[in-house]
Amino acid sequence: MTVDPVLSHIQVRPLLEQAGDTPAETLLSLDLGLSQTPVDLLPDGILLPDGRRLAWSALRTVVENENSCYRFDDDGEPRRLAFFSEVTDRAYSLFPTQSAPTMLVSGITMHRIVDCDPWTDTSNKIQALGRPPAGRVLDTCMGLGYTAIQAAATAASVLTCELDPVVESVCRANPWSRRLFENSHIERWIGHVWDILETLEAESFSTIIHDPPMFNMAGELYSRDFYQELYRVLGYRGRLFHYIGNPESRSGATVTRGVVRRLGEAGFKRVSFQPRAFGVLAIK
Repeated sequence: MTVDPVLSHIQVRPLLEQAGDTPAETLLSLDLGLSQTPVDLLPDGILLPDGRRLAWSALRTVVENENSCYRFDDDGEPRRLAFFSEVTDRAYSLFPTQSAPTMLVSGITMHRIVDCDPWTDTSNKIQALGRPPAGRVLDTCMGLGYTAIQAAATAASVLTCELDPVVESVCRANPWSRRLFENSHIERWIGHVWDILETLEAESFSTIIHDPPMFNMAGELYSRDFYQELYRVLGYRGRLFHYIGNPESRSGATVTRGVVRRLGEAGFKRVSFQPRAFGVLAIK
């Protein structure tokens, strides 16, 4: 099966530095750093193993926009990986990093990218649980699926929820999200997580990872009523990690205090700060 290359300035810039009049061979990642593929450097562009050619002019377009990732179709033209949802009236795109890309939602990055990278950011959240996820795991907000993918490495099953169906299209375009669709232990549900929670049985999860959008984008996911639903579906001694944001910022500190108070009101007896993961751990 032919897979369209997905590239960013990080992969393409070194190629432009090698471009010349003499044909040569080099390695190029066609999947944003996950693997390396041998390609031929030609005077007019590069030749891929499947016979497709990407012109230098097209590759320069990628380098000129450092905030985007591009897919190359059969015609060799770069197509920016950008999407718009009429469901949420939001724009989505892939933002490249030296590791896994993050997703921009109306221009806001959905992972930490300063002194961190999206894959490590996700690992920090998993590690904040204090033990590898096991049994049945609930991932309340799918995003690019990194949380579900990493949790599924040890869990028996993962249910991940996503409000916006367009986000699933972003995931399908992102090479780092492929295991979201390939791993049979991951189940994807599209809909508001609150509506989904109401259909789930009590104490049916051993672990919950709650990584919602910012408070001003999804305030209902920080409410006491919502936390009560999380408490209801979490099993005895189950663990909830709740990502909040930088606790040292003024807004992060304010939101954190409110979250800790409302988690206690919802029934959680033990809530501890997890500063490395920018969140809190609550145990039922």
